[in-house]
Amino acid sequence: MKDNFKTGFITLIGRPNVGKSTLMNHMIGQKIAITSNKPQTTRNKIMTVYTDDDCQMIFLDTPGIHDSKNKLGEYMTKVAKSTLEEVDVVLWLVEPSTFIGAGEKSIIEELKKCRKPVILVINKIDTVSKDNLDKFENAYRQEMDFDRVVKVAALKGQNIDELMDAIKKLLPFGPPFYDEETLTDQPERQIAAEIIREKALRLLQDEVPHGIAVTIETMRMREKVVETPSPKKKRHQHPPKKSKLEAMEKELSSALDNPEDLDEDFDGPMVLDLSAIQEPEQDYDPDGIMDIDATIICERDSHKGIVIGKGGAMLKKIGSAARKDIEELVGCQVNLQIWVKVRKDWRDDKTQMKSFGYDIRDLK
Repeated sequence: MKDNFKTGFITLIGRPNVGKSTLMNHMIGQKIAITSNKPQTTRNKIMTVYTDDDCQMIFLDTPGIHDSKNKLGEYMTKVAKSTLEEVDVVLWLVEPSTFIGAGEKSIIEELKKCRKPVILVINKIDTVSKDNLDKFENAYRQEMDFDRVVKVAALKGQNIDELMDAIKKLLPFGPPFYDEETLTDQPERQIAAEIIREKALRLLQDEVPHGIAVTIETMRMREKVVETPSPKKKRHQHPPKKSKLEAMEKELSSALDNPEDLDEDFDGPMVLDLSAIQEPEQDYDPDGIMDIDATIICERDSHKGIVIGKGGAMLKKIGSAARKDIEELVGCQVNLQIWVKVRKDWRDDKTQMKSFGYDIRDLK
């Protein structure tokens, strides 16, 4: 390891739907966090790791900070705020605007309490004219002093390198926390569940997504049997002509009259033994097939019908879209089965929230 190696934790905070997960995926160069155009897509703290020759950055993607309407909302907001003192650098993502509303002002108050460097990241700059960018920056600088201001377009990957350089300059020197192969602390089961939820967010109507959760019941490898091609049959051969038969009979008769001319191992008429011939052996694909059983949880019976769709059409779309991403994640063929269950008002039930992976007691 180099003496000037830098390493540290970076949190991404901001209002819902400002592009935190999209930005994080671009910075590490691989999709880990799910994204959609609906707010509150991320519900838990997701850690990802970027490592190069002289730096390791550990990113914490958090839920959007928003006014809580239920216990799940309270949990998500607490997750986001709890990371501010755990990290070395804070990235605050905002949209390009001169209007700073109550939600942004609330975040500013939290950031002023924070004793860590803060980078203001103005995202979605591809949606506005360049002439106005300085106005947006000045509006935020009047509210708070930032260590850096970087303007990016996360969806297009614009100015990501500039942001990475700004982060690196603020990180402390030290050895890496994780080996260079580590990308995330999320288990495959959790990422698979989030992928399914992402597809539901993208495909379902607005009133359904916030009330759904996804659980993975089973996730196991099944060896895929590959039939070995049976050998080609020999082409039919016509019997020898009469002249050849006569020659063969003459040769055999001579051999029987003179046993000393036979091979010493010959012990009588030869019989073809077929008893040892079996069915072709089966080979196994080392990648195999992964069987996944998942459940989509919703809050209303009416929501269940929407998730399933007419004749199961919507559920089939969700499963088909999710299966492709999960196959890319696990690197093999996936057999995905999805069921839908109703758990009424689960977002206001701490016990059910815990069973779906949202336990507020885990937060310090």
